[in-house]
Amino acid sequence: MEALEKNKTWDLVKLPRGKKPMGCRWVYIVKYKLDGSLERYKARLVAKRYTQMDGIDYLETFSPFAKMNTVRVLLSLAANQGWKLQQSDIKNAFLHGDLEEKVYMDVPPGFDPNTGQVVCRIKKALYRLKQSPKAWFERFTKVMLKLGYKQSQGDHTLFVKHSFSRGVTVLLVYVDDIIVTGDNLEGMENLKKCLVKEFEVKELGKLKYFLGIEVAHSREGIFISQQKYIVDLLTETGKLGCKPVETPIEVNHRLGNALEDAAVDERSYQRLVGKLIYLSHTRPDIAYAVGVVSQFMHNPKESHLRVVYQILQYLKGTPDKGILFKKGETLTLKAYIDADYARSMVDRR
Repeated sequence: MEALEKNKTWDLVKLPRGKKPMGCRWVYIVKYKLDGSLERYKARLVAKRYTQMDGIDYLETFSPFAKMNTVRVLLSLAANQGWKLQQSDIKNAFLHGDLEEKVYMDVPPGFDPNTGQVVCRIKKALYRLKQSPKAWFERFTKVMLKLGYKQSQGDHTLFVKHSFSRGVTVLLVYVDDIIVTGDNLEGMENLKKCLVKEFEVKELGKLKYFLGIEVAHSREGIFISQQKYIVDLLTETGKLGCKPVETPIEVNHRLGNALEDAAVDERSYQRLVGKLIYLSHTRPDIAYAVGVVSQFMHNPKESHLRVVYQILQYLKGTPDKGILFKKGETLTLKAYIDADYARSMVDRR
């Protein structure tokens, strides 16, 4: 509540005629460390956005999610060039964004009860409002451009500043998580100081954990993996005690639509395959198998689910695998392909 009042999140006003305020509620969050121990408790006031109407309560939406390919390229460059990787977190990030639309909300639970018949006219980007991510990112972008950084056109969450005499400074933002790297150490420190003046920043030090990805630094380079993510996935699906297999999918498989097979729960299948798609960012060894099972999201059958379970069995035997970005390797792009255009049972492509 102190953070909300400090940021002047709303004004108490009488509700204009013809307007209907949206509801709100408190969400309580428990954050854990990588080893599973308790880190801290959080509370967040969120708006019940399902009452928002497109074109009235908001005009545009945008989510500042960094592309995973950008993250991997940045880690590869850092390993190859010997750059330091620093991580920061913006406290109450959305509350730094300014709303352009007139949005009204009920007085939050726990607020001063002696407010009378008034509502909150929201001025800041409260969590769960559909335009909040866009409002926060616009504010953040203005700050970065003011500091002389250029925004990447390939990934708008990437900001780069070149100095011919001192080197390069790079910043990547994923909602409220920030990675700063480069060979200009002075520029990195200046950037941190400038961000502290504009926002409430929590310094997390050397990059170790980002978006569920574990980052390990060594003399050989940078190693990324998702071992905890795999263990949690196996636990959730009841496969933690399953028997491991050697391959994520049968060699020379012929997986088709299998219309004669029994159907499985579509939502559960999509959710599980979605998690495997995210896991394939650090596990390219399962990328092909995941690509195969993701073709049947709209009408999954038992034979498709069996292949998904085989991928989980393969992960059970290889939870610590990942990608190593080696130091001193060439930055030439290498690609491999094994195309068999006649084998697909679905479209022969």
